[in-house]
Amino acid sequence: MGEIPGLSRRAFIFSTVAVAGGVAFGSYARAQQPPSSTNATNPLASGLGPDSVTFNPWVEISPERITLIAQHADIGQGVGSIQPLMIAEELDLEPGQFEIRFAGPSPAYFNSGFAHELAPFMAADQSPEAEKARGAALEWLRQSGLQMTGGSSAIPDTYEKLRVAGAIARETLKAAAAQRSGAAVGDLRTEAGNVILPDGTKIPYVELSAGAAKIPPVTDVKLRDPSQWRLIGKPMERLDIRSKVTGEMKFGIDRTMDGMVYAAVKLNPNKGQPIKSYDASKAQSMPGVQKILKISNGVAVIATNSWYAMKAAELVDCLWEPSKYPAEQADHWDVVSSSFAPEFLGKQWRNDGDVGAGLNEGALVEAEYRAPYVGHQPLEPLNGIGIVTDKGMEIWVGHQTPQSVQYIAAKAIDMKPEQITFHNEWSGGSFGHRLEFENVRVLAEIAKQLPGTPVKLIFSREEDFRQDIPRQIAMGRYRGSVKDGKIISADFQVAATPPFKELLGRMGSPPKDPDAQLAVGIWNVYYDIPNYRATSFEVQGLSPSTTWRSVGASANGFFTESFIDELIHAAGLDPLLARIDICKIPIYRKLMETVGQMSNWKGPLGNGKGRGVAFVESFGTAVAEIVEVTMTDAGIKIDKVWVAADVGKVIDPVNFENLVQGGVIWGLGHAMNCELTYAKGAVQQTNYNHHEAMRMYQCPVIEVRGLENDYTVRGIGEPPVPPAAPALANAIFAATGKRIREMPFNKFIDFV
Repeated sequence: MGEIPGLSRRAFIFSTVAVAGGVAFGSYARAQQPPSSTNATNPLASGLGPDSVTFNPWVEISPERITLIAQHADIGQGVGSIQPLMIAEELDLEPGQFEIRFAGPSPAYFNSGFAHELAPFMAADQSPEAEKARGAALEWLRQSGLQMTGGSSAIPDTYEKLRVAGAIARETLKAAAAQRSGAAVGDLRTEAGNVILPDGTKIPYVELSAGAAKIPPVTDVKLRDPSQWRLIGKPMERLDIRSKVTGEMKFGIDRTMDGMVYAAVKLNPNKGQPIKSYDASKAQSMPGVQKILKISNGVAVIATNSWYAMKAAELVDCLWEPSKYPAEQADHWDVVSSSFAPEFLGKQWRNDGDVGAGLNEGALVEAEYRAPYVGHQPLEPLNGIGIVTDKGMEIWVGHQTPQSVQYIAAKAIDMKPEQITFHNEWSGGSFGHRLEFENVRVLAEIAKQLPGTPVKLIFSREEDFRQDIPRQIAMGRYRGSVKDGKIISADFQVAATPPFKELLGRMGSPPKDPDAQLAVGIWNVYYDIPNYRATSFEVQGLSPSTTWRSVGASANGFFTESFIDELIHAAGLDPLLARIDICKIPIYRKLMETVGQMSNWKGPLGNGKGRGVAFVESFGTAVAEIVEVTMTDAGIKIDKVWVAADVGKVIDPVNFENLVQGGVIWGLGHAMNCELTYAKGAVQQTNYNHHEAMRMYQCPVIEVRGLENDYTVRGIGEPPVPPAAPALANAIFAATGKRIREMPFNKFIDFV
């Protein structure tokens, strides 16, 4: 593999095949089926031990153990638990009867969940043309083998195929038991890791592995009716919770090896630039220091523990190449402001009716919004362990794109991607941070200079902040008009650095198409506005940017739902009832009606209290939120939040509620307090006290309800984030009469 599969090829698929009505390449049912257990398609087949069997890429059974494969990276969202449990539902296993292992790089683990995101149709569109485009996207994903965790796609990707994988294993084990016992397959059943014979005799699955390996997998299987489910849809205790609470869980940062050395780095704070020279004389004499190595954009200190390495790295005097982007933050904003120009046009995503004429009717409303760079700041800083030999590199790191780890590491040390053996780790958070790979490249460069020695790299908290590639910086210029109590026109323009386009470029596959993430929150707007235009502009020459929890919607959702609120206010309408009235999609109207019922919405509250509402669809999942605040003498207090989200099917109600609550807290905290700014080319905020999200005492009560009206299964990891900021801003306006159009809000108002 010379590069990560390039998403730019979708332009051909969608423009010439799916949209134009040509032959689509497959259906969801066919494309989502697990590969059968052949060496060509099943990555587990080549590494089996004696008397062991694998039925598909997700199930492996030996005489000693049952191993279920978690296809997606677990970055705190719980898929390392939920994915094996979806297999266990059909395989009739109980928690504790199986081990969990993360998938290695393989096209067998292609992410079918991206099909909806890649097809150029709104999530609610079920037309034949939309379904044909999704089918084409799905077949392209299969052929490209794109393996990635992100975009709230893990559950949509695996909901069908993991249950099928479990059913295939179950029926094949029954066939092996029938062959062994002489009983008819139809007379057998399974329960708690056993095949049960007609006389009640239990044969454990592990005793059937050798026999099952000698027969072909039974692929003609029927999934159980939801009325028979023991696990899915029921409140579950996540399989990782106990070990995390007790401290037994081993994250990537916890891994150790015999003969290991520790590395810390000091890298050029001017992102993307090399080091000119350095003086390590002070650092060399520090306790525990063994070596100081030069790498392409900085220095690495090798020591006997991480603390010694980090303290010594601080003392290395470095002369850096200057940044290629503006050194000062004010100049970044100037570049964004000047990017609303034809030469920076990304795409005009919608142009309904006659916007120009509509803007000349009624009362004109105009507003400009801003969203700053923000960091990812997961609790576990970037880290990894690597060993380089003449034959290749073995690397242990928590990451969301196994193929990109191979590509980046190989490129850094002049090897081929197939020479890189990757082991995924449990990760202590990501929010998009572990889609990037600065630690992978740096680790490869260091380990190459210490051949045969395991090198453990840990970024200091400060280095993690400085090297973090942030969320896009964005500005929205919005205009609209109202007449006779109706919104008659809207013109939404957004200028931002293109996060997904830049990420793919660093992965070795720069797309030529406009960054579709800059359209999320302006294109997929479901309000019936007769004259509507949505345009994105791609800002160039600024700090590199990347995906951040909810990506384009994190900024655009704030811009759009804040401005919709301004238009509704100008029209003299109720913020919630007006949204329901002009929403075109019945299940989305139901969603907003539900959140209104949850909050007992009855209009303005008065007495210094205010409620704000926002509705955003991102990654196919529609979420409506209402925030209630009180204006006190000391500032704004957030009292309560109500959230309704429609995901088609709630897999685990407990994890669902936790993800929604966490997304709301994430969205509110960053809207209130967080931004990254540049001075002399470097990020100024280098720890949590400089980039402070919501404090525990500020956290409101958050009431959550999951709806299941959508026609397909959706994800929930990111969609609760975008509505939080505009719902808070709209609540502040309702309480104080003050509009806030720029994040973070603490520039303009205090919070208590």
